[in-house]
Amino acid sequence: MKNKIAELRKERKISQTDLADAVFVSRQTITSIEIGKYNASLELAYKIAKYFGLTIEEVFDFSEVEVKYND
Repeated sequence: MKNKIAELRKERKISQTDLADAVFVSRQTITSIEIGKYNASLELAYKIAKYFGLTIEEVFDFSEVEVKYND
């Protein structure tokens, strides 16, 4: 899943460590989310979005997420 975390951090001059500390995860977790290696849990996505004063949809791009419905 794509996201704007790195872009938002750079705009606001926030390090990965600063963001990680603010949302109670490791710097490695932030790195993994930024490069798309790991998808944030709903709770973590909410915390990150709230930290930047945005909605989850403004931070995370769900356009490539496949949704399957049972008929």
